Amino acid sequence: MNFKQIFDLSENKKSLGNRFRAKRFDYFLKKIQKLDKPLHILDLGGKINFWENRGLAGNNNYHITLLNIEIEKSEYSNIKSIIGTATDLSKFKDNSVDLVHSNSVIEHLHNFENQKKMAKEVIRVGKKHIIQTPNKYFFIEPHYLLPFFGYLPKSVKFWILTKTKLSRLKKWDEKFAKQYIQEIRLISEKEMKTLFPTSKIYFEKFFGMNKSFTTHNF
Repeated sequence: MNFKQIFDLSENKKSLGNRFRAKRFDYFLKKIQKLDKPLHILDLGGKINFWENRGLAGNNNYHITLLNIEIEKSEYSNIKSIIGTATDLSKFKDNSVDLVHSNSVIEHLHNFENQKKMAKEVIRVGKKHIIQTPNKYFFIEPHYLLPFFGYLPKSVKFWILTKTKLSRLKKWDEKFAKQYIQEIRLISEKEMKTLFPTSKIYFEKFFGMNKSFTTHNF
């Protein structure tokens, strides 16, 4: 067993985070498969390897547009990448996308005002949506895999990440660590309901506790 891979970021197919993603997505895949095809999916902050790991890369029943701050080169006919931000989807008309998908992105928008902008745009653009985010009050901070890490002062967080290997069994790059600490604002269940007032919430459980929330309108 390679513990370093298990505790790696969720983009690693063998990581613990990716295993949680796979289980969660299987639940929604059953619902997605019932929608008319071809299905246009707008993935906010998405990566190609997410769809590779889900088995939909190369499946032309699903036309996937990745929207991110950088272009990602795609070798798949059904996946294209565009530059943009989750808080401004002005290039898309109202109800022009069959499904807006986003996995662990909305908590990376620095503040609640930006999170409200993203939610408003998701509701405007998408006929359906699936928006996932970690639970603010889950005892493990999922980005760092450390208990109660979100309650520490920023200076302490930075020291732990860059001077020790407590987080994901590695010392973090200083620039990357600083960026993460500045941008992450975790969301509570109450805030999720405020952002998406008419949507349902799928609760991902871990030992009986809510690990993450996924708001959707299926």
